[in-house]
Amino acid sequence: MTQRQATPSLFDIKAHGSTLVVRIDGGPLQLFSADVALQLEALVERVDKDPDVRAVVFASTHPQRFMSHADVKWLQEGGADFVARQKSGAPPPAASEGYVGLDRLHAIFLRMNSIGVVFVAALEGQALGLGAEFAWACDLRVMADTDAFIGQPEVLLGIMPGGGGSQRLTRLVGSHRSLVAILEGKPFTPAQALEFGAVDAVVPKADVVAKAIELAQHLGKRDKAAVGAIKRTVYFGGSLPLPDGIKLEAKEFLTLNVSANGQKLMLAYQAKTAEIGELPLYAPGGYDAALRAGQVG
Repeated sequence: MTQRQATPSLFDIKAHGSTLVVRIDGGPLQLFSADVALQLEALVERVDKDPDVRAVVFASTHPQRFMSHADVKWLQEGGADFVARQKSGAPPPAASEGYVGLDRLHAIFLRMNSIGVVFVAALEGQALGLGAEFAWACDLRVMADTDAFIGQPEVLLGIMPGGGGSQRLTRLVGSHRSLVAILEGKPFTPAQALEFGAVDAVVPKADVVAKAIELAQHLGKRDKAAVGAIKRTVYFGGSLPLPDGIKLEAKEFLTLNVSANGQKLMLAYQAKTAEIGELPLYAPGGYDAALRAGQVG
């Protein structure tokens, strides 16, 4: 994957309260390029540090495509450069020079999986290859019921998924279904994606972004630190041996338990119990109110 020059912003960002809606411009072919990766990296860094941003919805400026796939020239030139450097003994290009290789790309997606921001892919159209892998790296996916598909076609180019598709899709739909889909290179239809658990909702195309915002704002009401801890334990702990996963959960739990917000909410829960003579989550309407608010009132 070769070095790219800096480009104007490819992200059109609009705030909807604590949720950002980001429409990505991948050019006329809607390609996931090194420039898209660099701007995604900067965005993830920004929203991680901003306490006022709780969720991000990713959509596209292209009328038919969420993200076509990776810029194949970027992949091909990167592979050729890797071989040439191995033969010559030259070191790999530096990330500070704007180089985006697999390690850096994976780090961007893994950071999305580890921070307290809810990421939702609004799939108004097609997503293949790295476009699909980008969607798999999000926490939720909303898909149009027509003119949309999603999948990993890399085998048809004599390669395989390199942006995490073989790992994240497997965790979403199961090993056998993932294996067959990746071996064949055929994408999922909206109905298949919903049935298999690859997406969370299928709605009319005109409603995709609105539904994605709805889900993002709902989950974005939860405590940001708690969201990050939960994501880390599920994404990273879920693939560990059980004893190691339990240790990770315990570490994250104890950190939240002693936090100022955790202590405040637990003390408030105790006070409310004493006031009404019932556990607040069991009081009439209490649970529904807490789900809407994102915390026990």
